Amino acid sequence: MTVLTARLDFHLPESLFAARPPEARGLARDQVQLLVLDAGRRSWQHARFTDLPAFLHPGDLLVVNASQAIAASLPARHGSGPHTGLPFRIHLSTPLPPWEAQTHGLPSREAWIVEPRTARGIPGEPIAPGEEVDIPGPKGGALARVRFVAPYRSFARLWVAGAGAQEALLEVAARVGEPIRYPYLEGRYPIRTYQTVYGDVPGSAEMPSAGRPFSRRTLQRLRAQGVEVARIVLHTGVSSHEIETPLVDEQPTYPEPFEVPPATAAAVNSARQRGGRVIAVGTTVVRALESCASADSSVRPARGFTDLFVSPARPVRSVDGLLTGVHAPRSSHLAMLSALVDPELLLASYEDAKSRGYLWHEFGDSNLILR
Repeated sequence: MTVLTARLDFHLPESLFAARPPEARGLARDQVQLLVLDAGRRSWQHARFTDLPAFLHPGDLLVVNASQAIAASLPARHGSGPHTGLPFRIHLSTPLPPWEAQTHGLPSREAWIVEPRTARGIPGEPIAPGEEVDIPGPKGGALARVRFVAPYRSFARLWVAGAGAQEALLEVAARVGEPIRYPYLEGRYPIRTYQTVYGDVPGSAEMPSAGRPFSRRTLQRLRAQGVEVARIVLHTGVSSHEIETPLVDEQPTYPEPFEVPPATAAAVNSARQRGGRVIAVGTTVVRALESCASADSSVRPARGFTDLFVSPARPVRSVDGLLTGVHAPRSSHLAMLSALVDPELLLASYEDAKSRGYLWHEFGDSNLILR
């Protein structure tokens, strides 16, 4: 089914942007609001994230993304040209797949997809192909040098860059980087604020935020009632792009590294066989599982890169539900949700959520969709 991008549009006032983490608003991370949407019954209800166990059954399987956010926003300064010496920032997105690195003449272990931003964090910093920039250290010397090779595919904001060994650049990020922070956030928060309680594999440019509301007590309650938990890893790049094409399924995507280990593939297939539901925690989990799902809904182990775009044009085979955030208009995340639930029903529930003061973006409220 093809969906017009205009069907995923709605008004979202800035007053509903989550400007601070729940803890800074006087809440525990698991006390955010939870919109529970039953796609089959075409109904929804409101709860708190702490109520999540009430909506899951023994034998259900939660699949979480164990990727951990890194300090992916790096200080930089122009090394040549009319902007020499001026500061800006580089957002690390993902390593470039080896086959694409080769086409750009870069060793695969040195190639990145990056996003240059102004010193104030606004997209559109002027960059020229071949330009080399420095990552300054605390005392002013250069810790690393990044060379911008070419714009990345058709993405206006993204570039191919060579930056030395990936491990070395990640070490530089740990020293001088900051979490990627957007203008709607009030204040600065340490990298631990951007982590889930179960994430332990560093690599995501941005927090896999669907899982942030989980606390250890909520996970313990779920396990005690017979809900199982399995893990994938998908390292997210920079944030979901607004869909710019008239039809949802025409939107291009970029590849992100992922792994579905054998134990998780077996857990998904076993849950299905015993009649349990597979609930993805985050759109990243859906993309990972769908990247290795067969027509009969079974999942096989896999690792590599995926640029799969899940939309109504492609049926979702591997999951029976999705725990996620509430998503911005015309975003690729919202397009995925419309593959699980009728867009009119989804946006009707969003209008109700707006009237109840739900908050959007990475520190906002949650949405459980059951098919």
